[in-house]
Amino acid sequence: MTQTPSPSPLSYKDAGVDIDAGDALVERIKPLAKKTLREGVLAGIGGFGALFEVPKRYKEPVLVSGTDGVGTKLKLAFEWNMHDTVGIDLVAMSVNDVLVQGAEPLFFLDYFACGKLDVDTAAAVVGGIARGCELSGCALIGGETAEMPGMYPAGEYDLAGFAVGAVEKSKILTGASVAPGDVVLGLASSGVHSNGFSLVRKCIDRAGAAAPAMLDGKPFKQALMEPTRLYVKNVLAALAQHPIKALAHITGGGLLENIPRVLPDGMAAQLKKGSWPQTDLFAWLQKTAGIDDFEMNRTFNNGIGMVVVIDAANAAACAATLRAAGEQVFEIGAIAPRGEGAPVVVA
Repeated sequence: MTQTPSPSPLSYKDAGVDIDAGDALVERIKPLAKKTLREGVLAGIGGFGALFEVPKRYKEPVLVSGTDGVGTKLKLAFEWNMHDTVGIDLVAMSVNDVLVQGAEPLFFLDYFACGKLDVDTAAAVVGGIARGCELSGCALIGGETAEMPGMYPAGEYDLAGFAVGAVEKSKILTGASVAPGDVVLGLASSGVHSNGFSLVRKCIDRAGAAAPAMLDGKPFKQALMEPTRLYVKNVLAALAQHPIKALAHITGGGLLENIPRVLPDGMAAQLKKGSWPQTDLFAWLQKTAGIDDFEMNRTFNNGIGMVVVIDAANAAACAATLRAAGEQVFEIGAIAPRGEGAPVVVA
């Protein structure tokens, strides 16, 4: 009787999951995360769960959470092999959202998923995440690296992030006090940030070899991959000094869709066209896509990454504080009764 040979043993690595690579990545991440430590961290990377104690200086703390990703900007990161800044984008998308409630970001967790783990690429991405946390004053206290063979094409990965902040209950920004005559200040963006990249990529394809070598004094690829600006520290400093009524993070939907999220019923933001400059980057995108001003302001941040609403008496002082901190600030409009019109008008 012929004996059927036993099949050779199969390991997890044979199935496409390299535990040793995952362990190596954790060791690479630890010193990066250590740089982000702040008050409140009780236990960080390495455990089943990270522990954080809300700082005792808060009397009535309310926790504010936000989660987001980087979107199809990642496709350019893969194509151009530029992985060191998308982690900053990931952090910024969540902490800037948390900020608009008046909250100080406390900690951040990330999720990195791929088909096959490349330790160098993952370390570059997480290095950007750690840098974003450091720049926004929040701790990188945990995350997950998932290696899932067959789920992602070779060389590709996905990112998601989760931020938690705190604000005194009495200081939550709701926009309820926004009134006619209030001034709308715009803080300059650093570029496209992390929204609208499905259209950006179409523009790149359409331009082909005719794409400009430089935009706004930067090489073409760098200009497009410039990470989302982190407004946290400068805006928190302004909040401590001035009676800001509302903040709006200009993400997907642009100025036209995001400003109304912080306006009371019956109020509208009347923005003055030309009150902030259009950069070379956005001028190129508009020309290449062949879209009008309305679509530009609904698709991209179009040069304004954060909006501040404050009463007219305090607007100049608030703008001066933000400029002294390094922000480019433009007075872009005012609040008025909405009537039958749109909640945001650019004219």
